[in-house]
Amino acid sequence: MEFATCLNCMDGRVQLPVISWIKENYAADYVDMITDAGMDGVLAGENYKDMEGILKKIDISLKKPNLNIIFVVGHHDCVGNPVDDETHNRQIHIAVEKVKNLRSSAQIIGLWVSNISNEWKVEKITEK
Repeated sequence: MEFATCLNCMDGRVQLPVISWIKENYAADYVDMITDAGMDGVLAGENYKDMEGILKKIDISLKKPNLNIIFVVGHHDCVGNPVDDETHNRQIHIAVEKVKNLRSSAQIIGLWVSNISNEWKVEKITEK
């Protein structure tokens, strides 16, 4: 029984597509979801107070039989982080780098979730 850890937006529209994508593309049986409104923007930001709570949750998740993979997710039409898609992409890259620096033993993967014809599509855009 393998777990993956995912830092995702709280937006319910992207939860199932992300979980399904991770389970299909990695050997994860379960995905621990750590959420916040506009998670990519939160992680890319300068407020380390927010990061402390997120890191504590990551560490709890990593105590399980884990794949040692952490996913960082951003998505189109995010109300919690209302920026254009290019900015989301940049924030995901910054967030992946920051999480890698803080949890260097884990593989960190950045995911982008787009909405094409009312269908949420997940794609890997970076990996550290």
